[in-house]
Amino acid sequence: MKLYFTKMQAQGNDYVYMDAIHQVIEDPGRLAREVSDRHFGIGADGLVLICPSDRADFRMRIFNPDGTEAEMCGNALRSTGKFVYMQGLTQKEELKIETLGGIKRVWLEVKEGMVENICAAIGRPEFTPEKIPVIVEGKYFLDMPLEVADRVFRASALSWGNPHVVLLAEDVSTLDIKKYGSLVEHMQCFPRRTNVTFARILDERHIRIREWERGTGETLACGTGCCSAAVVANRLGLCAKSVEVWQPGGQLQVDLNEREGVLMMGPVHFVYQGEYSENIVALET
Repeated sequence: MKLYFTKMQAQGNDYVYMDAIHQVIEDPGRLAREVSDRHFGIGADGLVLICPSDRADFRMRIFNPDGTEAEMCGNALRSTGKFVYMQGLTQKEELKIETLGGIKRVWLEVKEGMVENICAAIGRPEFTPEKIPVIVEGKYFLDMPLEVADRVFRASALSWGNPHVVLLAEDVSTLDIKKYGSLVEHMQCFPRRTNVTFARILDERHIRIREWERGTGETLACGTGCCSAAVVANRLGLCAKSVEVWQPGGQLQVDLNEREGVLMMGPVHFVYQGEYSENIVALET
């Protein structure tokens, strides 16, 4: 039986999208692992399923490369907006998307029938240890020294449903991300392991980051990593509420909005479409 997919890219993140409204996905965790193994040429940072929802326009389920289900991913959320529009699943330009992290809002910029930039409101992160998986004395993990091997970083921990720690650094271009990222990921103060955002504040409107993704390693892009760096820098008085965040996969615009929470904006591109055959994983309806 055949399973149809679309591969999309958002600022360096590659996702495999599948319409789970018109075809049945029986084992998405296993499928996510196989997709991410890259052994049949469609490797990805995650598998995204578009499902029906009685609370929003669509429900988005996202699975990590190791097969576990994630609560939310900003770049995947923006890609979802373009996917459902370009696949003819909707003609709305303002969407509500249900995720494990709650209902998120997405706006599409459509020109001559084509979706260009997409803006997603991903809400507000949590800083309190009552809401994020971090062990620390005190009410918040904000602007604390974190000793990692031979360095001490200025660190903040926060969560969008998936935990992040932001480490401020004077230079991220030459930093040994593998060394420090892998050490931080497994620190005892992060019992569920954490994503690590290394950030350099260039000026009040520009930030440069590199991202170490738990269980994966360094990644070209991370939307919530960009937003984490922007939120922390603004909380510490180091940048404005509207910033450009540069990462190896591309540039994102991040705006801190009082009503909508954090907005992230940027383009999304189709890579290609295809089909995958696996009788055990999926049955075509």
